[in-house]
Amino acid sequence: MKLISANLNVMIKACEKASKILIRDFGEIEKLQVSKKGPADFVTNSDFKVEKIIIEELKKARPNYSIISEEDGIEVNKDKKNTWIIDPIDGTVNFLHGIPHFAISIALRSNNEIVSGIIFDPIKDEMFFAEKDKGAFFNNHKMKVSKKNELSNCLFVTGGKIESEPNLSFRKSGCAALDMAYVAAGRYDGYFQKNLNLWDIAAGMILVKEAGGVINEIDLTINKNVKIIASSASINSKFLEKLSNF
Repeated sequence: MKLISANLNVMIKACEKASKILIRDFGEIEKLQVSKKGPADFVTNSDFKVEKIIIEELKKARPNYSIISEEDGIEVNKDKKNTWIIDPIDGTVNFLHGIPHFAISIALRSNNEIVSGIIFDPIKDEMFFAEKDKGAFFNNHKMKVSKKNELSNCLFVTGGKIESEPNLSFRKSGCAALDMAYVAAGRYDGYFQKNLNLWDIAAGMILVKEAGGVINEIDLTINKNVKIIASSASINSKFLEKLSNF
């Protein structure tokens, strides 16, 4: 096991504790799919429960840190320089339909810079994490972005609505956090999406950077309508050219 900071250790523990609820609730989804009411309320409840556990765990360790979270919003505490950015279930629609592709995402913003991030897929038991200047890791093995340099050999990923479709081979997975994690791990060659929330991509940003990837400039003081283009350095300029209308 690599040497990790106390803060990342807290983040990992929070993810692992919250994931137990998520795995159990995901197991219930199947039964709810066939009920007339459907599972929507149940999923909202899961979201809140998972977020509550994560916040409790983080606060136990760092009571003064501020918090930005999807369900609870912004909580400014004594320490304004350090902020946890939390998405309890990224890929809620997948979760809702019983599709096992969603993740818990936690990032730490310190002095207006993301210094650590974790994305945990509890169903596949895949954990992606990174800290500033320490590299990016997938289940404790160092990971790097893809080395491909021909767009024709690449596979990209996106989400949301696309006004003018780029001439690229791409997928839509329904989970921004895992899209970023997969770019960092070299599974996808690049990711592009508009109208995101900061909590969707905060952890993914440091994963991609620490895995050797490139990301457009993002204002970390804005929580909504974030646009992101992430890829390996070797194809970034060609990728940006294809996305000129994006």
